[in-house]
Amino acid sequence: MNHDVKTRRRYESPHRREQAAGTRRKVVAAAQTLFLEHGYAGTTMAAIARDAGVVVETVYRSFGSKVALFGAVVEAALAGGVERAELPVEERPAIAAIIAETEPAKQVALYAATQPGIHRRAGPLLRAVRDASALDPEVARVWSELEAQRYVGQARVAGMLASRGALREGLSVETASDLIWTLTSLAVHDLFVVERGWSSEQYEHWLTDALTRELLG
Repeated sequence: MNHDVKTRRRYESPHRREQAAGTRRKVVAAAQTLFLEHGYAGTTMAAIARDAGVVVETVYRSFGSKVALFGAVVEAALAGGVERAELPVEERPAIAAIIAETEPAKQVALYAATQPGIHRRAGPLLRAVRDASALDPEVARVWSELEAQRYVGQARVAGMLASRGALREGLSVETASDLIWTLTSLAVHDLFVVERGWSSEQYEHWLTDALTRELLG
């Protein structure tokens, strides 16, 4: 009897995991729509649960907190979709191509090419949080955490270039990380694309040149 129960549980486990993944995707999709429509502070977990077709306890069980859920929404936007966000970062197609490239200048160009799409997909969410952070301490904490996570990602790029001996002479990994973090920021993107009306192609070309000059010499 016990053997039958264990066998049934092992059989049901993949199905339950897929159900849980499907629920997470529905919640993230509903949350993204509501965050964009009402902002971070104006969106409740109850409203997200309602639009996702689940009970609010399911949302908390899946993500733990509103902050964590917003992080998952941003990560999905950065990755280009909920399912792609479930992959380890290094297995996502664009990142895998950067890692596989052996010529530093081409690596930098491939990395710069990811940025217009990232800002297009995640920009509206990030602007909403950034603009509200001055008025709400919780939102300010969310913004700080997102920027800290972004820095970690930029530091990985700097570390990869350093490990291949590609950084220009005298440039530390820490300074390279600071340069990447600044040059690829939403603020810099918006100055060129939103304020000055640059096209995404112009921005990408500038970013490629700037990163190449600053990092590789």
